[in-house]
Amino acid sequence: MAPRVSLKLVVLMMVGTPFLITMYHWGQCDLNRLDDNFRDGQYRGPVDKFDSSARIPHRDVNAIGQTAEEGPLTYKEIECVVNGDYSIKGRLEDKEVYLPFTFVQRYFEVYGSINSYDGYDRFELQHSYSQIHPPRDSYSPDGVFMSFEFYNVEDRGRVKCISGIEGVPVSVQWNRNGHFYPIQIAQYGLSHYSKQLMEPSPQRVVLEDGEGGDLNTWLLPDRRSQIAIKTDRTNEENNLIEFDTPDLLKNPGITISVEDHNLSTLSIDVKFINNGSVTVLLRTNEGNLFRIHYVLSNTTMTLEDRDLYYGIGSSKKGKWIHLTRKVLIDYDKGQILKLAKSKRGKVKLTPAKIVAVCFRGHGFVDNITLSSEAHMDHFFDAANYLVNYQDSRGGWPIQVTRKIIPGKLELKPGWYSAMGQGQAISLLVRAYSVTKDSKYLQSAAKALAIFEIPSSEGGVLQKFANTYDWYEEYPTTPGTFVLNGFIYSLIGLYDLKVVSSGQTAAHAAKLYNAGMQTLKNMLLMYDSGTGTFYDLKHISLGVAPNRARWDYHTVHINQLLLLSLIDEDPMFQTTAQRWMGYLKGKLSPHN
Repeated sequence: MAPRVSLKLVVLMMVGTPFLITMYHWGQCDLNRLDDNFRDGQYRGPVDKFDSSARIPHRDVNAIGQTAEEGPLTYKEIECVVNGDYSIKGRLEDKEVYLPFTFVQRYFEVYGSINSYDGYDRFELQHSYSQIHPPRDSYSPDGVFMSFEFYNVEDRGRVKCISGIEGVPVSVQWNRNGHFYPIQIAQYGLSHYSKQLMEPSPQRVVLEDGEGGDLNTWLLPDRRSQIAIKTDRTNEENNLIEFDTPDLLKNPGITISVEDHNLSTLSIDVKFINNGSVTVLLRTNEGNLFRIHYVLSNTTMTLEDRDLYYGIGSSKKGKWIHLTRKVLIDYDKGQILKLAKSKRGKVKLTPAKIVAVCFRGHGFVDNITLSSEAHMDHFFDAANYLVNYQDSRGGWPIQVTRKIIPGKLELKPGWYSAMGQGQAISLLVRAYSVTKDSKYLQSAAKALAIFEIPSSEGGVLQKFANTYDWYEEYPTTPGTFVLNGFIYSLIGLYDLKVVSSGQTAAHAAKLYNAGMQTLKNMLLMYDSGTGTFYDLKHISLGVAPNRARWDYHTVHINQLLLLSLIDEDPMFQTTAQRWMGYLKGKLSPHN
């Protein structure tokens, strides 16, 4: 009788030459007759039968106890047939079968990497690539929004740039030309607000505010150019810098140099009497110069060789502009734009530092400041955008087509999102909490109207089983019932009902209570036993289940942990704990 072979899946990682051979030889899986389901990462096999008590070889020892000092570690190559569909090359040591991790990773959707510490290489295996951010002891509508202090919206690939006119992200999600996406804008503001509360005070250097009376640090390009200190007519206790030089971009401009440091957020107050521009001069690590021009134009962003242009609005002439720019983000977006034009593949971002700030045209400037961050400026840019662009129905329409199922279930431009409405409300509530300016609270209150308009009539209200009120992230008919978007809308409603009073508080509470009742009745429908479902299209549309990626799964967990702080129902905490287990490979019981 042939020896009985164990079929446990084991990933062998050894130190030294054998390890290098293993990695080189097994870097690619020889997958024969590899089907499309596997390429899409479909899970096929149970993992709960793995015997955790199985003997794992010690370092530098193979499965049969042979060490590197005794000679080359030997093994036998063996063909492994997977479900009778295809085969891969494995290896046999004594009675143990080893499979390449590249196969295990794709087949079982697990993740691993080799990390070195304590003088050893270790292979660290994880079931999930995403991370839980436990909430604080309490939640407040004027505090940190969930775990958004870890969000960097402007770094996302779906953000084309930060608009020079509005100061908010320009999204390329679903449309490469760029558009203002309310969800992205709200998240941008909420992330900077949360960072302001959680991060240390930013470093800050004032380059010029007109108060020192010394203009020797300024460089003038020619004799026609002039610079002077003037008293602010609206505030005699404040001085301004008046500059007058040709507005041609070929002119170097009136320039103030920047000392060698790593501060990269520029804030200025500037008013152009005629046409003009602000230029930031950067030097890359290779010593090359790159110029970013902020010009009185409505063009979002253009690039010409080493000159990048951001429009700050043609109508801004003669008006004070408070301009705050994360200059290195602007620079990075320009490099990505350059790559898109050249079509050369993945971009390698080149680090750079600010070396000078230049002004052209005739105008006044004050408070030229460099800092490590200016979170509240970005926060108010987002809040003010929402106030200024809210439509007559109380919403922020999304002006691109959203294809849920192409050709069958599509949202035409002008649709609203409950998630966008909810996160905008959370942002506006915080802006009101900081300023006590009623315009922010009034805007948040107006946003409630969309929640009562059915999806079929252009709103976000959907009925599940003709019974439960659901606020749709993507308001289609039939509905899709996206979980994370619905919960975000509930958080916004909660924020408003707590901060407001009177009719607004009652209206927000009514919508919130109806939504929470729905959530408590439907939440467990999203539990797959190994993770969560992103939506319920498999129920409403009869299609295959849409499993939540791990990053969305952790969003679900973070949301439930937050809800457990504001609602006493133990379901939220219990469900969150079970879903945390799925992140480490724990499965729900089976029959």
